[in-house]
Amino acid sequence: MMIMNGNSRQTWLLLATLILSGLFSLPAMAGVGDPQLRTDHPWYPGELACSTFERLFKTQADLYERVVGEKPTTDQQRVLAAWLWRNTHYWHGEQGVEDLWGKGFQNNTDAATRDYWTGLFSHGFGLCGTTHAQWTAEMQQLLGHNRSRVVGVSGHNSFEVFLTGGAYGAGRWALLDHDISTVIFDDNGKRLLSIKEIQQDLARFTKQNVSAKKQHGWLVSGLHPNDGAAYDTYRSAEYFAGYSGPPPIVHLRRGETLRRYLAPGMDDGKTFVFWGRNYNTGKIPGPERSRTWVNQPEKMYGSVRGTQHRDGQSRYSNAVYTYRPDFKSADYREGVIEESENHVTFEFQSPYIIGATPPSTDSWAIYEKGCRNGLVVTGTVQTKLQVSVDRGASWHETELTNGQADLTDEAKGHRQYWLRINTGANRLSNANLKIVTVCQANSSIIPRLTDNGCQIQFQSTGRAVVSAGPNLAQAQSHVVDGKFDTPRVALKLAAPRGERLIEVYAAAHVASSNPPSPDIAYQIDYSTNGGTSWQPIVRDWSILRRGQEPTDFWSQSFCWGNVAFDEKTSGSENVRVRFRNDGGKRYRRAEAQLVYQVAVHDRTMVTFKWEDSRGEHTASRKFRPSVNAEDAVPWTIKTGDDTRTVWVEYGVAH
Repeated sequence: MMIMNGNSRQTWLLLATLILSGLFSLPAMAGVGDPQLRTDHPWYPGELACSTFERLFKTQADLYERVVGEKPTTDQQRVLAAWLWRNTHYWHGEQGVEDLWGKGFQNNTDAATRDYWTGLFSHGFGLCGTTHAQWTAEMQQLLGHNRSRVVGVSGHNSFEVFLTGGAYGAGRWALLDHDISTVIFDDNGKRLLSIKEIQQDLARFTKQNVSAKKQHGWLVSGLHPNDGAAYDTYRSAEYFAGYSGPPPIVHLRRGETLRRYLAPGMDDGKTFVFWGRNYNTGKIPGPERSRTWVNQPEKMYGSVRGTQHRDGQSRYSNAVYTYRPDFKSADYREGVIEESENHVTFEFQSPYIIGATPPSTDSWAIYEKGCRNGLVVTGTVQTKLQVSVDRGASWHETELTNGQADLTDEAKGHRQYWLRINTGANRLSNANLKIVTVCQANSSIIPRLTDNGCQIQFQSTGRAVVSAGPNLAQAQSHVVDGKFDTPRVALKLAAPRGERLIEVYAAAHVASSNPPSPDIAYQIDYSTNGGTSWQPIVRDWSILRRGQEPTDFWSQSFCWGNVAFDEKTSGSENVRVRFRNDGGKRYRRAEAQLVYQVAVHDRTMVTFKWEDSRGEHTASRKFRPSVNAEDAVPWTIKTGDDTRTVWVEYGVAH
């Protein structure tokens, strides 16, 4: 049942308030913060190649130079490098939505995942409007303020960037559509055309076998020859349709591992846990795509036939957290946000979204009751369990009986939860408690081994993240001033166990009107002294209007940013984040993420499992804590021919 009122709820709300304000905390403990890997795979080296925008742009530039044969120095070359990388790492598919508004998964409110890093790491696929909305955040970092937009055309949401210099002069919009793998050059091959320009001679410009020389090796409509027909209309523009939160950071506690499987099915080959549409292609449940450059990236540049159809060309992957808290020592407290002699409450936070094994083969059965395998608790103790996905505002209760409880229906579609074990820690030392959380992941971001010997770089920063959001209910628990659906709201957030603050990220979903006014200034501020004084995260953010525009606009937009704390402010107990504007525009929802330093950083155990021409193998190595990839001696694994990575695992080695 759900506990929604009475003394129990009041007690928990008070306790949650104390935790979130930093007035109650547990001793800071240890663990592994932000472990990352990079292999020497030419296309899919892993997260260390792309987990920040700086790393991503370096990877894109190197890849473009290797494929095309020239360094990307102009804006046109830089966006083509980004387009090449996106085409080969992200595919068209239907994501499961998030319950952003507290109305359930099946509602008509905008529930698409618009955060760039969640879309890239947790999904790696999305519909045209979703992926292009997320991509605006990357272009904001690459080109500067408001130089990209999502454009509505016939049956499709496309994408344009605003390029300057050279053939673009003071600036022109240019088509850069990765969802249908299309860029179109002018007749001289000098610059990329806009959608409006393409419409002037649609049949000729969108012909798939147009001059390869003019196109510089980039095939028009690379996924399907008829895709270019969508550009026959030019309907609407979405400015700032997505945003970027903190980079994807994993925090593991002692007794916890994270194993990422490249292919669906996990250990037994038949446990399918996902968060998206079930196409059930080839009798493998879950999302997939038959036409994509993913998993065949070497065929994209210079192609004359496109991707062709192949069932299961790309599928989802899994990220599995297995946590065995040690109640015989104080190590279990590394994951605890609150406890008493009668209960222990653990937190879970991940850059990956929790999936589900649906109860039927229906396309969207993940939204139905009766899902399994997303969050499972096992142990030899009989006790009540409670899970909250809204930062302690409400709780769902079940029983751990017969050694197991499945809480998937409560946790699915979320990236965080609190789990309360209604038995004191002193009675759990022999309970063999195990908490398994199975998330969906993008296989393109998982490090892959190469044939005949592979070199691997490792890095860890010792950082972790706590988040007020993205769901409205998760942020609502942190509101300390103003309120949502007004032009002003402020959130308050603290590290869960009193750890040192490193950086704060903030984003707001604004009802910015149709058409958006360029004269309105949006601000995001932060305070580390209880609101006595404020410093800017985002100053005078505006929605610029450039070049040729359609007649209709999305009536909403995002404003986002981040700031690192200096030595003085990093010692503060909490941070407040304030959202405001001078145009009376309503904040539909807002979120804040706090990056903090794990107090004691343990060593990391890394293990690969792979298959090659010689058979099945595993290899492991321990890495010292807080290591930079550039300072570490690469790890060499002796692989053979026809190497196929099965999984890679991180664990705490103390």
